[in-house]
Amino acid sequence: MKSGTRDKVEGTMHQVKGAIKEAAGKATDSREMEIEGKIENLDGKIQKKVGQIKTIVEK
Repeated sequence: MKSGTRDKVEGTMHQVKGAIKEAAGKATDSREMEIEGKIENLDGKIQKKVGQIKTIVEK
């Protein structure tokens, strides 16, 4: 698997995990978990964008 594709897949995975953490934090009234989820979601978005850029550069 090319690195750009790998970054896109891993980025999506982090976005999903972040969304789950954020929802769990809201449900349990855990502000810390909610913030961790938001951060992981944002990290995933960034990693996904990096993967998209790598895919374009690899062509």
